Amino acid sequence: QVHLVESGGGLVQAGGSLRLSCALSGLATSASFMGWFRQAPGKEREFIAAIRWTADSTDYAESIKGRFTISRDNAKNMVYLQMNSLKPEDTAVYYCAFRSFYWPDYSSRYDSWGQGTQVTVSS
Repeated sequence: QVHLVESGGGLVQAGGSLRLSCALSGLATSASFMGWFRQAPGKEREFIAAIRWTADSTDYAESIKGRFTISRDNAKNMVYLQMNSLKPEDTAVYYCAFRSFYWPDYSSRYDSWGQGTQVTVSS
């Protein structure tokens, strides 16, 4: 059983930066993926970024490409989302997710989720 806890959300002005963290408890293997998703009020949850647990292969949504960076620290069982040049439309609850198996689509089929952390970007 995997447990995920996000932190690092908050209120920031447009153009600012935040770094989200996700602490993973449980077993991750070379087949595992870690992802970040977000859900804004009244909208569906959307994929943001993902990274393989034991490789540097990543994938990003077009809406945030070039502004957000996903990274991990296997020794600490942590995954991060560095968010730069934030915009008001980035306001959402951000979720960390874990997938235990290999699947070529980085944006789907995640089987464990954190509780989310709120990010609010003011204009």
